[in-house]
Amino acid sequence: MSTEERFPISRRGLLKAGAATASMPALAGTAAAAPVRDTAATARTEMPVGLVVNGQQRTLVLDTRTTLLDALREHLHLAGTKKGCDHGQCGACTVLVEGRRINACLTLAVMHEGEKITTIEGLGQPGNLHPMQAAFVRHDGYQCGYCTPGQICSAVGMLDEMARGVPSHATEDLNAAPQMSTVEFRERMSGNICRCGAYSNIADAIAEVSGTKP
Repeated sequence: MSTEERFPISRRGLLKAGAATASMPALAGTAAAAPVRDTAATARTEMPVGLVVNGQQRTLVLDTRTTLLDALREHLHLAGTKKGCDHGQCGACTVLVEGRRINACLTLAVMHEGEKITTIEGLGQPGNLHPMQAAFVRHDGYQCGYCTPGQICSAVGMLDEMARGVPSHATEDLNAAPQMSTVEFRERMSGNICRCGAYSNIADAIAEVSGTKP
């Protein structure tokens, strides 16, 4: 009997068949280990949240993952607070929480239960502008205006920080009260980006409100 008759399959064919057979258990194991989506774990969780927004008590039922920014814009329709980068890098969403400036896109609404929140709409109204709003108008501290609400809220919060003695990287003497100066203003406002480049006018507006010579 010849070799071909004794072994009807070639050596190459035998190796291919062996490789295919060896892979079957691994594939079966992979399929068996595929995760099953847990619908309970991905279900939305909502809860009531009470906020004092611009002096008014507001109660919302929110998904616990809702940012303060989205709560203000999408649920309370206070669209003055802008969504720019949504990553805390541009400052367009700056609001005041208990008098302190924060990026509303980086915090959850449920974290501020009962707290006082001031948006650009709460600082002033047409005919009764906040001094900072009026100064921005006089000094043309905006161009497209998209960053302006965050710039103004940040500037108001920044001057309050300085009045409370909070230092910055530009403060030379940490044991003394921060000096109102353009250097301080520029450093403290560096988290608010103006893509139009109206920085010098913004600094002039802040200087006017602070009583500082630009």
